[in-house]
Amino acid sequence: MIDAAVKALSQMFSQPLRRVLLKSVGLALLVIVIIGIGLQRLLSALAESGANWAEQTAGVAPHGVWAALAWILSILAGFGIVTGALFLMPTVTAFVGSFFVDEVAEVVEQTHYSADAVGRALPLFRAALEGVKFALLALIVYLCALPFVLFAGFGLLILFFANAYLLSREYFELAAMRFRSPEEAKMMRKANAGYVFFTGMIIAAFVSIPILNFATPVFAMAFMVHIHKRMSGARAVVLAATAP
Repeated sequence: MIDAAVKALSQMFSQPLRRVLLKSVGLALLVIVIIGIGLQRLLSALAESGANWAEQTAGVAPHGVWAALAWILSILAGFGIVTGALFLMPTVTAFVGSFFVDEVAEVVEQTHYSADAVGRALPLFRAALEGVKFALLALIVYLCALPFVLFAGFGLLILFFANAYLLSREYFELAAMRFRSPEEAKMMRKANAGYVFFTGMIIAAFVSIPILNFATPVFAMAFMVHIHKRMSGARAVVLAATAP
């Protein structure tokens, strides 16, 4: 597991993967900026309309006070969006990365497993569908864990383990589906659920590092290609040893 992580890290900024990394980071930034601008405008409009409603209903303070309150609420909403973006970073990068994972996997397979057949690239629709499914599942998990963030880091621990489960699940299955059907990939993950989850802790630690976490799709996919290859090799050895 550690050797696979080291290989993924050492190859992440290599020339073949640098272009994929730049595309992934650029698209992730664009998505986050669009979401942030949209949410900021929405919350600012809600704050202003709420202040206007309160002014008309209460009428106990001058207009300037309510305008200042709306301005303060808009600023607080902006800080909330920035904080929310940090929590949603794994979701955004994983969704964006689903469009580039095959490019990463192909480079890793050709570099480290040149004697083996190169996997089949997932159809764009299938990759996008997996990304959307993961994003929605992650959003539900994060919303459930968010109330616990107030309890002295307990929520952060929940988010860490949630990231470990979600990210390992997505990237392992994406790596496995290059060689197996989606159903076989899911069965393989479930049969090795404990090991796959522990590998996800490495990805969760990586995605917890600000700035560097933009590179999560490249690192995670390269890492899981190694993990899947090793698990496939170990399974082949076991089957050969038990054959009559």
